[in-house]
Amino acid sequence: MKAGFVNIFGKPNAGKSTLLNALLGEKLAIVSPKVQTTRHRIKGFLTKAAEYQIVFSDTPGIIEAKYKLHEKMMQAVKNALEDADLALLIVDVNDDLNECDIVFQSLHLKVPSIIVLNKIDEAKNGKIAEAELFFADRPYCKKIIKISALQQHHLQKLLQAIIEFLPEGEPFYNGDDLSDLPTKFFVSEIIREKIYELFEDEIPYHVAVIINEFKEKEKLVKIQADIIVHRETQKAIVIGQKGKMIKEIGILARKDIETFIQQKVFLELFVKVKPKWRDNELQLKEYGY
Repeated sequence: MKAGFVNIFGKPNAGKSTLLNALLGEKLAIVSPKVQTTRHRIKGFLTKAAEYQIVFSDTPGIIEAKYKLHEKMMQAVKNALEDADLALLIVDVNDDLNECDIVFQSLHLKVPSIIVLNKIDEAKNGKIAEAELFFADRPYCKKIIKISALQQHHLQKLLQAIIEFLPEGEPFYNGDDLSDLPTKFFVSEIIREKIYELFEDEIPYHVAVIINEFKEKEKLVKIQADIIVHRETQKAIVIGQKGKMIKEIGILARKDIETFIQQKVFLELFVKVKPKWRDNELQLKEYGY
């Protein structure tokens, strides 16, 4: 039996969350083309009885912290570094390779790492060969695997490479478990994902979602959530004319939540203004950061 922690690191939008979801065959991490979508460390378990248990961690994209929220996000990255048995360093092959190298060097990895060249289906002429050559002699690079997380190309090859690096040991979690995070966390993330889908500019980055009520009744689950923004103007935008936008958030989120928890859902959403919540230690803690 092999068991270990395999943690995914990279720049924003490299495809970390898409890769986690593809490897697990389940949508645990929300996905958006906008940067800074992932704010927490999200663990997902891939278990094959008597063979292996891989505890994957999706981590926030590595950025320069401008708010206390960003500091919390980068702390999640640091925590993931401390318990990793193997690092997956994910690279968008069309990205600036030098910038990726600087990010990876800054991690000061103490464990083996696999360079995962992602988005090969979108690669421009010569970019894959260029990236392979670039990373081949980097001291942190033990292996290079080329994939498309979105198209699910070469994931079995990546999985086999991961297993080779894992230490022998007993599983850390029950084989039926998919994550150690509560259902309420994933519900709040689904709601936040819909806000990322529906709104442009600054709105998604100024939003937090908090679940106040999660009650399982006989025929459905009643969920009440607050969408936190930090200006009255943002509240008006999220609600929309005659409540159009918040209704749209609710419709889209409820559909995905029902799929996730396999139950009917009654979802009630409110918008609240909390000025400068991203720099408020108490509020960040209240919102789960």
